[in-house]
Amino acid sequence: MALCGSDLVSIIPLSTRDIMGLIEDAEELRRALRVYGSLSLARGRIMATVFLEPSTRTKLSFTFAMKRLGGDVVDFDASRSSLLKGETDRDTLRIIDGYGPDIIVLRQSKPGFPMEIKDEIEAPIINAGDGWNEHPTQALLDAYTIWRRLGRLSDLRVGIMGDLRYGRTPSSLSYLLAKFPGNTIYYIAPPELSVRPEIREKVAGKAEIIETESLEDVIEELDILYVTRLQKERLPDPSIYERLKGIYRVDAALLRRHRHIPLIMHPLPRTWELDPSVDEFPQAIYFEQARNGLYMRMSIVKNILCL
Repeated sequence: MALCGSDLVSIIPLSTRDIMGLIEDAEELRRALRVYGSLSLARGRIMATVFLEPSTRTKLSFTFAMKRLGGDVVDFDASRSSLLKGETDRDTLRIIDGYGPDIIVLRQSKPGFPMEIKDEIEAPIINAGDGWNEHPTQALLDAYTIWRRLGRLSDLRVGIMGDLRYGRTPSSLSYLLAKFPGNTIYYIAPPELSVRPEIREKVAGKAEIIETESLEDVIEELDILYVTRLQKERLPDPSIYERLKGIYRVDAALLRRHRHIPLIMHPLPRTWELDPSVDEFPQAIYFEQARNGLYMRMSIVKNILCL
């Protein structure tokens, strides 16, 4: 596979063959863990997790993934590091790389930073989220979840709802869906949070795009509703959050008004946009989606380390 020994900083360079190969490996690893509990493929290998923004699912699932593959993890604690003394992120990464990790999982708030730094770093870098730009491994686990449920990644009608401007998951998921034929992406957002122009440009001509402000107008057309939270920490003005807070909310009452309920996904964490009352619906698969992150991230690490 093309990932062997390579960085994974964006979903864009991956082919459909690469994506399906990762999904097939994730399934194989899932079966192997069911039998053996843990593996020894990555014995003697070290992953460095460098998270310069908060994370629960991404950081933990990468840690579990490496441990289940039989490797070791060294975690960089930004809150107790020389970053507090003024050291730059770039110097920090070069120092960590100098200790010889086999792979670095990096989250950084600056869009494009993994792309900028990758040629200065010897270890392969996995982009675990760079500001509002991309989150490629999230898109891959999303694709894995969709494939497991629907058996395909083509001819899908996917609604992506919420903060499409400052969220990073809508961009990577859009780029991935645009690689497969016959997909329609419904962007559901108010004008202030509409999808960024560069996403439209990259998707145009590859997937059909429908933009709307109303979820209820399109919900019965969807195979999947992908809900995202309002990115309070990235909004340029706090008043935007207060004005738009609660503008889109999926709850049991809304779903029961419709004859067709799509699969409901969310990258998590959720706040007010996805009510816990939705958890009871069989279409609610966001916790399954999070669990699938373990197997997909095992697959990604396995392939980058050429195991």
